[in-house]
Amino acid sequence: MSEEILLTQEGYDKIVAEHEELVSVRRKEVSERLKEAISYGDISENAEYDSAKNEQAELEERILKLENMIRKATIINEADMTNDVVKVGLTVKVLDVELGEEDEYTIVGSTEADPFGGKLSNESELGKGLLGKKKGDEIEIIVPDGILKYRVLDITK
Repeated sequence: MSEEILLTQEGYDKIVAEHEELVSVRRKEVSERLKEAISYGDISENAEYDSAKNEQAELEERILKLENMIRKATIINEADMTNDVVKVGLTVKVLDVELGEEDEYTIVGSTEADPFGGKLSNESELGKGLLGKKKGDEIEIIVPDGILKYRVLDITK
């Protein structure tokens, strides 16, 4: 089952840059640590060797994960989008009806989500609720403490 991973161009570029860094720089560093640890002799009781092997395993796991993300990535072309309805890749300004507070979120794929950075996952309750809404629409999000009500104030690229 190959599920697509929605990414903005910025998110895709970050993943590619991290992958390149891990493959071209970190892999060599870990390899050098491993060689140095082996040079100490008996590897059966060598803490440096164990540490380097664990780091190598974690590094390779991250590289595989990034490669998988790159393969499954669907890049959202913001230039082709209209801002008439909320979609992944667009920024939406909302009003919390109860509190009277305004917030602005860019709707992104779950991989790029950073709520404190203003990037809201399309798979979060609020993200799902906002998708497909137009300026002026109101939504209700059910949370453990009750119901949150939001009004879409603006949709921008």
